[in-house]
Amino acid sequence: MHQVQTHLLKRERQAFIMKQINLHNRVLSADLGLMLNVSEDTIRRDLNELAELGELVKVHGGALSKSYHYDYASNTTYALPEKTIIAQKAVTLIEEGMYVMVGGGTTVRELVRLLPQDLKATFFTVSLTTALQLCDHPSVEVIFLGGKLIKNSQISVGGEVISRVNDINADLCILGTNAIDVTEGITDSDLEAVQVKKAMMKASKRTAIVTISEKLGSMQRLRVCDLSDIDFLITELIPTDPVFSNYDQNGLIIL
Repeated sequence: MHQVQTHLLKRERQAFIMKQINLHNRVLSADLGLMLNVSEDTIRRDLNELAELGELVKVHGGALSKSYHYDYASNTTYALPEKTIIAQKAVTLIEEGMYVMVGGGTTVRELVRLLPQDLKATFFTVSLTTALQLCDHPSVEVIFLGGKLIKNSQISVGGEVISRVNDINADLCILGTNAIDVTEGITDSDLEAVQVKKAMMKASKRTAIVTISEKLGSMQRLRVCDLSDIDFLITELIPTDPVFSNYDQNGLIIL
């Protein structure tokens, strides 16, 4: 977590906040205060203003991207061209008859949109948004792993969900990530979401992480797993890009 230039104008500060939201989906007021070197009261006012403008969803202790909501407009998706490339690569991992665990987020949304219309497979998800989108597909089976629903992110969490996940033997798990780093691995800022992601990965034979390259080298406070625990890393870049020079030491297949 790096401190940025201090004494930014309000519009510059709010642009920085939106950048963090677009990259990491969720931000904590305390972390933003440290990065911007301003008080939490200032951050709270900024978040309230941005929420009133419809730019983000204000939650206790921070803010959340609007992209989790079922009525989110795809044409406003951050880095949509890059996420479309990632989705095109990720869809090649899905084979006929597979059991596939999927999370939520805008990259997964693009993946679901690109699924072949004749694909027959079974998808398990804790994301209400993803489940609803999968319901529009003509031939896949959709199993929503329901439990306690976090209203803002529309993600199902808790012991009941984890118990159900533990009973599944999936072929593939496809997850987005809030942050990824060579040494810190996959990290997140929501403890309940971390526990569910860990269970989804454990219940799957292989795990693919889908992320825009802009998140490479970033980290948040809670660890999901080490890089050695995942099988595929999928970004919009070509696998031979120099940015991956350290990532491929972890036995990762980079697509």
